[in-house]
Amino acid sequence: MRLEKFLAESGIMSRRAAKTCVSDGRVTVNGEYAQIPGTHVSPDTDEVKVDGKPIQKKPKLIYLMLNKPSGYLSTRHDERSRPTVMDLVCDIPERIYPVGRLDMDTEGLLLMTNDGAFAHKLTHPSHEIEKTYIAWVEGQPSQEAIDRLREGVMIENGKTAPAKVVQIGSRTRHTQFRVVIHEGKKRQIRRMFGATQHKVISLKRVQIGSLSLGTLPRGKYRLLTQTQAQELQGKKTPV
Repeated sequence: MRLEKFLAESGIMSRRAAKTCVSDGRVTVNGEYAQIPGTHVSPDTDEVKVDGKPIQKKPKLIYLMLNKPSGYLSTRHDERSRPTVMDLVCDIPERIYPVGRLDMDTEGLLLMTNDGAFAHKLTHPSHEIEKTYIAWVEGQPSQEAIDRLREGVMIENGKTAPAKVVQIGSRTRHTQFRVVIHEGKKRQIRRMFGATQHKVISLKRVQIGSLSLGTLPRGKYRLLTQTQAQELQGKKTPV
């Protein structure tokens, strides 16, 4: 098994973070530093340590959905001591982490787990797992602007993939849209509407794949069943 996969499946970090950790020289295998990503290890016989601490075998896998409020960072730690989503799941004994991110000022459905393979499957763009958002924007975007969003618009780091954009409401000076994307670029939806000169004033993620936020109260979480976790990855449930 590749070292990064072992670290991710141990539940202490994502596969991407594990690769950086190895490159930084923080990981030893049987007492020797492993600084080359892709090194193979045997979970049953090799002793793996991170920062001198032994890494245990795969723990109990946890999958949960959180209704993240605005004002919380989607990260495990913050150097400036700002609120993070970990404050909302502090009663979970296992070491879990967010699957992807929601901006600090974005609320809604956020998945958390200690399963690195699950996190990788849901965040890697090649799997094209759809995420559904409800956005209120300033003004009334023209049909031309909406068509641009549907076809893909240029933002700072390239052109976005085609999005599903449907107007679902309006009020004085503001318009509400349902937006479905499968990418995860930083602040993507805000930047997409910004490219059409319309500012997003509120944003909420309400669905990931087949999983809907439903009536889960803001700031609360619930554990997912094994069936739900498998369905999110596109796996068939055993009969």
